[in-house]
Amino acid sequence: MPVIFAREAPKLWRKVCAETSTEISLLARNWKYFLAGLVFQYLHGLAAHGVHYLHRPGPMLQDAGFFFLPELGQDRSYLSETLFSVIFFSFVLWTFHPFVFQYKKIYTVLIWCRVFAYLGVSQMLRIITFYSTLLPGPNYHCREGSKLARLPPPESALEVLLINFPRGVMYGCGDLIFSSHMIFTLVFVRTYQKYGTKRCIKQIAWLVAVIQSLLIVASRKHYTVDIVVAWYTVNLVVFFIDQKLPDLPDRSLGSTSQQLLPISSRDKDSKNREELDKFRNGNSANITT
Repeated sequence: MPVIFAREAPKLWRKVCAETSTEISLLARNWKYFLAGLVFQYLHGLAAHGVHYLHRPGPMLQDAGFFFLPELGQDRSYLSETLFSVIFFSFVLWTFHPFVFQYKKIYTVLIWCRVFAYLGVSQMLRIITFYSTLLPGPNYHCREGSKLARLPPPESALEVLLINFPRGVMYGCGDLIFSSHMIFTLVFVRTYQKYGTKRCIKQIAWLVAVIQSLLIVASRKHYTVDIVVAWYTVNLVVFFIDQKLPDLPDRSLGSTSQQLLPISSRDKDSKNREELDKFRNGNSANITT
């Protein structure tokens, strides 16, 4: 086993270096989209923190999901966050698989540019929605009697701009319609549905998205309407963005196997070299977001 690892490790390293060069070239061409996506994530967090200053606790609204799903309680409210963390980090790892696996369908930079487009439009609609009508939060720290339900007026602009991280992110109130967790979950599932390759994982991903929806309601972190609106809004956003933007290039064309390490460094790395040469020669105009 050590002999095999010693023989294959240099091949893997050369593959990672070649893939890194390819992705850096793509990032140089698309850095504006990538940066805009990151900046808007901060703006979305800023808006969600700002609405907390306007939140006023009150009696929980009547909700069908609360009626049918038993309340998990504060001691088990971590379940929805744990599942979301699994979804989030699994998707992030998948987007970086081209650096390791021989069989690959996506470019990491381009897939994240597309994901940021999905997230940005969905979150923009979310900001408009939760500022339009402020509902009393059903979460435990947003209810009447909780010290975290209302925020005192900020003492400085810096306090608002820093979003009171991470406490302000974990204990926000007022940003209800529609669920941010479901935006990320559905964007990730829809992205893998289109650009992933394993049918069983696609089916499991949709099942996990449904379970995540139920756990959020059972944890009383959102009303059922927040989840329902997220399901049709995000799917429509993804559909219309895909109609407007050109499809991402499919790298799997010509690939026949999925291996963790290339068999021959000369043969298996040649594809990455050809891609990099195209970028340097200016022949990759078709690879855009």
